[in-house]
Amino acid sequence: MRGLMMDVPLSISSILKHGARFQHDVEIVSRTVEGPIHRYTYRDLAVRSAQLAHALDALGVRFGERVGTLAWNTYRHVELYYAVAGIGAVCHTVNPRLHEDQIEYIVRHGGDGIVFVDLSFVPLLERLAPNLPGVRAYVVMTAPETMPDTTLPNALCYETLLAAQSGAYDWPVFDENTASGLCYTSGTTGAPKGVLYSHRSTVLHAMTGAMAEMSWEPESRICVMPIVPMFHVNAWGFPFVAPMMGAKLVLPGPLHDAASLYELIEHEGVRRAGAVPTVWLALLDYLERTGRELSTLRSMRVGGSSAPASMVAAFEARGIEVTNGWGMTEMSPVGTTGTVKAKHLDSPERARYQATQGRCLFNVDMRVLDDDGNVVPDDGTSQGELQVRGPWVASAYYDDAAATAAVFTSDGWFKTGDIVTIDPDGYMSLRDRSKDLIKSGGEWISSIDLENAAIAHPEIAEAAAIGIPHPKWSERPVLCVVRQPGSSLDRDGVLAFLDGKIAKWWMPDDVTFVDALPHTATGKVSKRDLRERYAAGLPG
Repeated sequence: MRGLMMDVPLSISSILKHGARFQHDVEIVSRTVEGPIHRYTYRDLAVRSAQLAHALDALGVRFGERVGTLAWNTYRHVELYYAVAGIGAVCHTVNPRLHEDQIEYIVRHGGDGIVFVDLSFVPLLERLAPNLPGVRAYVVMTAPETMPDTTLPNALCYETLLAAQSGAYDWPVFDENTASGLCYTSGTTGAPKGVLYSHRSTVLHAMTGAMAEMSWEPESRICVMPIVPMFHVNAWGFPFVAPMMGAKLVLPGPLHDAASLYELIEHEGVRRAGAVPTVWLALLDYLERTGRELSTLRSMRVGGSSAPASMVAAFEARGIEVTNGWGMTEMSPVGTTGTVKAKHLDSPERARYQATQGRCLFNVDMRVLDDDGNVVPDDGTSQGELQVRGPWVASAYYDDAAATAAVFTSDGWFKTGDIVTIDPDGYMSLRDRSKDLIKSGGEWISSIDLENAAIAHPEIAEAAAIGIPHPKWSERPVLCVVRQPGSSLDRDGVLAFLDGKIAKWWMPDDVTFVDALPHTATGKVSKRDLRERYAAGLPG
């Protein structure tokens, strides 16, 4: 027997319509690429998204066609999120921080017919355009008065396109499994791989994200700022969650330096924001150097890698809750959030729980398998590779059978490559990436645990642990360290600090000091680059 309920498909356009009708006067504030701050409401977003939808129709964008974007977190990019998916096309967000060869590959492999580009990235696309024959038009996301003199073929002006169109659009209804977005992994191993989201997966992910946010503060007057870029994994879902909640949405545009972020947070009353740890560490350094405080910010979402314990303590001393999360491009991206259970709020162990990646969201299923393929218990000590499944987890890579076969199991699970433990209360702790574990003398060393121990030193700004070849032990750990400005910390000082905090056999064979660590296009430390740099051993 089937239930007698309406069969209404989940759609991204329904989020837009909800925001326009029930949150109509809530603001979207954006720092523009041109410079000034732009303000409008969810009702204005709906009108301009309708104009953009008509413009896309006029450009001949077909159902299912990929529309590329190389753009910052701005109101125009939000309009693209809704208009492209709303007409049944696929919004393909391209990460401009990737290597140019990777960007070219991604645009070609994705099959983008139209590419929308912010002023910042016009020179980049001018270099790549001769090798992108499938792109029939480039739309520069600016007004006529700031439209550049560009060599891009068939270059069009965004505001000119919209000005000619109606602000009303009859959004089509289609199957909720229709593709809505395409995002490629950062390509840390092999070529970037495409993850093709659906309307159903995106709406369910956003609904669960909204529930997680509401559990913190049951008000619609909240103000959120996704610093995490919209050009990668939908800015963790913030542009969809905000209109569901009726939250004011603040977008930082192209300026991610600490001073600019501080100014926007304070001026707009941002209460929650999400970013990778490097952004928060830079902001913390800015606060400590200037003596300023964040008067409105109440919670930080941290992803990409774990927040160092020293950073968490420094922000919490300022009354700001720091919450880790975990996820992947293949997961839309959020899989866990670091909300602490009520029974642990006043526990002396709270800091330990808070340092985990958090607990599994509803609709994400997890299992942890050991080297023999056995599921390990949730006892907090048994570790193995994490596998996941759920309605917003990818089932395959876009047009890449070989990559799909490597990580998707025959019984419907995605192999994340992360080595984790899960404790009896459901807290998941990331021990390492499988490729980043250091195997020394047949035993595993967690590079993450070693880094976390080192970063607690007040004179260490950033640290990365890698394994380098060793004739006897197979691999031995080496610690790459970025000192805090003005520090004269040396190798012996680091090793003395670690003594007693880690197992003796985990002690790094050496410490090398660098001006900066290499980072991937999504802000993570690139250990592959470090391993290649030191493959022949440390200098000297």
